[in-house]
Amino acid sequence: MPTVETPAVSRAGIATTASGERHIPSSVRPDGTLRKEIRVRPGYRPPEDVELYKNRTAEGFRNRGKAGVPGAESPKPEDDPSKLTAAANKNAKRREARKKAAAAASDGKEEEEKPTETKVVEKSKDPEAEKEKDAKKLMKKLRQAKELKDKKDKGDKLLPEQFEKVIKINELIRQLEALGFDAQGEKKPET
Repeated sequence: MPTVETPAVSRAGIATTASGERHIPSSVRPDGTLRKEIRVRPGYRPPEDVELYKNRTAEGFRNRGKAGVPGAESPKPEDDPSKLTAAANKNAKRREARKKAAAAASDGKEEEEKPTETKVVEKSKDPEAEKEKDAKKLMKKLRQAKELKDKKDKGDKLLPEQFEKVIKINELIRQLEALGFDAQGEKKPET
């Protein structure tokens, strides 16, 4: 039997024969009439067959949220636990044990956990150290406000937020005095 080569057909329906001739094959219309075969000029490429230009940068920009963090390794699916290393198996067992222990502890001890949580949160802090820390913060704010006031006195325009800081100078001084410090940040002698 002779071998019959089937012509290659493009997206536009243009068939190319073994001899290199290109044509649109004949077809039957819905009403039953026959369409003739149409020859295609050599070199003609219909719009359907023209490949779209793909810019790598634009493609990367479009796909930027799908790939994750640039430079990071992609997560590997852990379908088969037998393929894990010994350390990974051990860590997985530990995680499971912790989950079970947490579930068992939370079932009957929810009421007992609340007081212990507050004990962990409470830390013994030195009240004097806290006062000094707060005073340093207030002194910084006061220094910045005084610098802004000097700018304003020189004739510079201030933003509304900056103007609000200038207005609060007296309030900052009162807060410092309430902590036991004077306007220069020095500790007042106790009487």
